[in-house]
Amino acid sequence: MKKVISPQTILYPAPSVLVSCVSGSGKANIITLAWVGTVCSEPPMVSISVRPGRFSYKLISETKEFVINIPTTDIVDKVEYCGIHSGKDVDKFKETGLTPMPATKVMVPLIKECPVNIECKVKDEVHLGSHNLFLGEIVAIDIDEEILTEEGRINYLKAKPIIYNNGEYWKLGERLPISHR
Repeated sequence: MKKVISPQTILYPAPSVLVSCVSGSGKANIITLAWVGTVCSEPPMVSISVRPGRFSYKLISETKEFVINIPTTDIVDKVEYCGIHSGKDVDKFKETGLTPMPATKVMVPLIKECPVNIECKVKDEVHLGSHNLFLGEIVAIDIDEEILTEEGRINYLKAKPIIYNNGEYWKLGERLPISHR
């Protein structure tokens, strides 16, 4: 038997990422997000959802660029810090010790400690309600070579991504075998 509950944001798990952004004057910031996803393959596009009251929302709206940085489980405390402090009040790069690196296609810095960095340019913004959805076209992907397999794919056990699930952070376990392959 199933129980029906009220509509809510219960889709799980979600990737936990650090989105870097920058103001027109060059002030960089980081926001922790879990409401991100792939939305198109041709051209490659992703989405991020941000509350309009957030400092990062203003920066992304202003410059029309952002970078999705996929953190490792090793820096989960820094991920949490960036999610609970505002860039209006603190320099998150300085306070966390995360290292900004120049990107190749956008003016937004990459985060060196994140093995995968997805450079994006905003193609559209959709007003949804409590959040606005930014659709970003992927213009470059920067990946640490040590997490790549010989075939050039990401080894997710080496990448150690963080999973967000209803206020908690989790890590990946193991790949499940598929019987028909």
